[in-house]
Amino acid sequence: MCAAVYVLSSVTGYVLASALLLKCPTLLHRRRKEPFFSRHISHRGGAAENLENTMAAFKHAVDLGTDMLELDCHLTKDEQVVVSHDANLKRSTGINAYISDVAYAELPPYLCKLGVTFQRECFCEGGNDKRIPLLRDIFDAFPNTPVNIDIKVNNSTLIKKVSELVTKYDREHLTVWGNASNQIVKRCYKENPRIPVLFSLPRVLQLLGLFYTGLLPFVPLKEQFLEIPMPSIITKLKDPGSLTKSQRFIAWLADSLLMRKALFEHLTARGIQVYIWVLNDEEDFQRAFDLGATGVMTDFPTRLKDFMDRNGISKPQ
Repeated sequence: MCAAVYVLSSVTGYVLASALLLKCPTLLHRRRKEPFFSRHISHRGGAAENLENTMAAFKHAVDLGTDMLELDCHLTKDEQVVVSHDANLKRSTGINAYISDVAYAELPPYLCKLGVTFQRECFCEGGNDKRIPLLRDIFDAFPNTPVNIDIKVNNSTLIKKVSELVTKYDREHLTVWGNASNQIVKRCYKENPRIPVLFSLPRVLQLLGLFYTGLLPFVPLKEQFLEIPMPSIITKLKDPGSLTKSQRFIAWLADSLLMRKALFEHLTARGIQVYIWVLNDEEDFQRAFDLGATGVMTDFPTRLKDFMDRNGISKPQ
């Protein structure tokens, strides 16, 4: 009987402590200093308004007032760091070749018309700028704009060169990098721990496990940015009629587990920013901010800016 009472009291104490620290994490953890704060994030520069990952797209987003540019990096045959999403050039240029097999000077231009990945039946027809830029072009053109870098391949040379560029341009306080791959994030952190890193997919799953077991308030976190999808948008990316019952159930379950206001509030109280991607309509913008997300990543930077202006959503002072 005494043992049962002891166990019950211990469990009760743990639950109460976990609940308290979930709401007030600074009782145990010092709040991380935020190097920058981003509400409005332009995915690939705004892939629905200009050809993705081009200087024209990035300039448009910065002129609009975006808080952050999101982009993707690869390494060419002559070891130049270029800004492009796909490893293979077929979708974006029509040429079936890998970036890693082509020297920078020989890279083909983008096609005139590209599909928008996160908007069903949507295409972007670009203007005159069809050049695949170098990462240093972005750093030269936008020295004060935070940049979110997706390291697309697990390549030590790519990671080293990106780190060298970030350091050369004194942008460690204006950059976050990583990938869904835990191996890539570990390499990034080892190469330059001064550049903040994103949660990898395995770490996101671990984060959820800690959250639902009540252990999260007690665990230190090295990452400073949680960048996650809103699973419910799958019904907008595909024809709802083409989704099976199991696919709809999985999307609902993932959305229910991941889109948790208590989780987002706990992380932001610890100085960890939460970005939700890739949202392209006002209903999803509203839901993300209502859930407590720090920022929204979009293919439509003008649409997101108009929504934020109308609803008085701005950076905290």
